[in-house]
Amino acid sequence: MCADVLIVGPANADLVVPVERRPGGGETVLGGDTAIFPGGKGANTAVAAGRLGADVALLGAVGDDSYGALLLESLREAGVSTELVRTSDRPTGIAYITVTPDGENAILVSPGANSSLRPEDVDSALDGVKVLVASLELPVPTIEHAVAAAAAKGVRVLLNLSPVAEVSRETLAALDVLLVNEHEAAWLLGEEPGADPRRLLERGPRAAVVTLGAAGVVVVESENVTEVASPKVEPVDTTGAGDAFAGALAASLAAGSGLVDAARRAVKVAAVSVTRHGAQPSYPTAAELGE
Repeated sequence: MCADVLIVGPANADLVVPVERRPGGGETVLGGDTAIFPGGKGANTAVAAGRLGADVALLGAVGDDSYGALLLESLREAGVSTELVRTSDRPTGIAYITVTPDGENAILVSPGANSSLRPEDVDSALDGVKVLVASLELPVPTIEHAVAAAAAKGVRVLLNLSPVAEVSRETLAALDVLLVNEHEAAWLLGEEPGADPRRLLERGPRAAVVTLGAAGVVVVESENVTEVASPKVEPVDTTGAGDAFAGALAASLAAGSGLVDAARRAVKVAAVSVTRHGAQPSYPTAAELGE
C-alpha cells in the first residue's frame, strides 16, 4: 500500500482527569471523572491530517485490547489507513493526563506496544509516500531508520522531536523540517528558551518550525524567519494541540503548499483543537475551517 502522508509514531489511549491543581510529591489531590480518548502523537497526527482530507497512513503498534480497538476505530473514522498498524503482544500505550482549569496539561506516558515497533517495519511502507512525519515515544533506532530510509527515497521528511530525545547528527541533517516547541529548541541548542531559532539550522535540518503555544509559530528557512500568529481563542484543553499542528502541516505540504502557508493553516487547526476536549475528537475537518 502507499499513501501521500506516512506517519511513523505512537498510538496511545489518553486517560484524562480534570484537576484543580496538580499534586506535589507525596500529595494526593482529588480529580474529576476519568475520560478516555484515543491519542498518541503518531495517531493524533494521522487523524488531524485525515480529517483535513489527506491520504494518510499510520505505521505504529497497538495491543490486542480494548484500548487498541478504540484507537483503530478512531483512525478509520478519520479516513486513516491502518494496514500498517501492527498488533503487539504488549498492551496498548497509555497516556495519563491531568488537565487544570486553564486548559494546561501534564502527561505521563507508558509506551507499551509502541516500544515493539522495529526499524525493519518501515522499509516496505515508503513507496509512493510524499511526506513522512516521525515523532518520538518510539524507539529512537526505529525513528532514525525511518528518517534515513525516507530521505534516501526522496521523501520529504518532518521530525516532530517530542518528547525531546538525543538523535544523531545524521538524522538531523536528513530532515527537510524539524518541528519543536520553544523548550525542545532550547534543549537542542543547549540554551535557555528564547534562543535565536535560526541556530537550529546549524544542527542540520533544511528548515525548522518552532511552536510557541498561544503565540503561534516561527518558521525558519535558509533565507527567512517568518512569525505566524495564532488566532485568539479561549482554551479548554491543550492536549494534542502540537499533534494537530503537525498533522495539518504535513497535509498541506503533501498537497503542495509552501512551508509558511502550511504553517498558517496548521495554526488555525491547532487553535480550534484547544477549544474542545480531548486530542483526536477535537480536530477539525476542512469544512469546519471554512475551506
